[in-house]
Amino acid sequence: MLADFFRSRWLGQVPLDRLFWRDMVLVGTAISIASSVAALILLGLKMPLGLVLAVHFAPVPYAIFLMSAVWRTAEKIGGAKASMMMLGAALWLIATIVI
Repeated sequence: MLADFFRSRWLGQVPLDRLFWRDMVLVGTAISIASSVAALILLGLKMPLGLVLAVHFAPVPYAIFLMSAVWRTAEKIGGAKASMMMLGAALWLIATIVI
């Protein structure tokens, strides 16, 4: 079932709006924020820096996957809206990694 989730997104079988707004912006951002909060808590507890960084950056592979899935799907669709979503996905990825 989890493999189907990733496969459907990678193959562009999920509508672009759902992939961009729900999967990437809503869920991806929530995961990123939760990871950052957990990392800050660990830092406050004076845990090893390696652990703190590992927790903070743990969602990055998923974020890269989501951005790539948006790009692949948008390329199939084409048009101005798809191009804007590609740009938004790239900016979102940068923001989630930096913050």
